[in-house]
Amino acid sequence: MPKFILLLFLALLPTSSLADVHIRVLAGSCAACHGADFSSAGNATNIATLAGMKADYFKAQMLGFRGGSRPATVMQRHAKGLTLDEINALADYFAAQKPAKITTLTPQKLGASHD
Repeated sequence: MPKFILLLFLALLPTSSLADVHIRVLAGSCAACHGADFSSAGNATNIATLAGMKADYFKAQMLGFRGGSRPATVMQRHAKGLTLDEINALADYFAAQKPAKITTLTPQKLGASHD
């Protein structure tokens, strides 16, 4: 019975909503490295901030990973698992996100006495 209800619910959703959910799920897997808001620490970690990235740039990078012309550790595997439609949709999704302001912490010196 619960499976039937889920299928009925999914059948009643507009197709665009299903596509949006699919892309958000795919984007969610990017959060592990690129940050929950897709605004990584940038150059400090050598991991790109995806939020606000231009769609054409994202597509070019993903196709480079996918084809092997752009070296990477794990991104080639991720890119090879995506269809061109998924890459295009992710590019549009990330381009629409607003990057978070990254605050760089400054080191502090402790005195001899920690009072």
